Amino acid sequence: MRYILIIFISIICLTGFSQTQAEMNREASESYKKADKELNDIYKTILTDYKSDTVFIKNLKTAQRIWISFRDAELKVMYPERESGYYGSVYPMCVSIYLEKLTRERITTLKAWTEGVEEGDACSGSLKFKGK
Repeated sequence: MRYILIIFISIICLTGFSQTQAEMNREASESYKKADKELNDIYKTILTDYKSDTVFIKNLKTAQRIWISFRDAELKVMYPERESGYYGSVYPMCVSIYLEKLTRERITTLKAWTEGVEEGDACSGSLKFKGK
């Protein structure tokens, strides 16, 4: 009886947590889309918070366009164009994971303008001070 229970539990564990590649591709894509939305929300917040600083806004927009070009170029470096099927069925998942990684790095960079820095930071540039 004990062996039957162990086999039954093993079967449930092995089949209960499996995913198809299509499901993993979809989950990775959704996770990237969530990060991309977060990035866009932070970007819009910065545009609103700094709207009176037209020089900053112009430079931010330029930097964001350049970052998008950089992101796309990084993706091409990571996964150079090859014949169909070269990277296998995991390719969509891997692309989404890499795009999310790059996007999360950009989110970290942009958060400095939404969170601000401690007052007294002599190198704060265009960053606002916390609490102001």
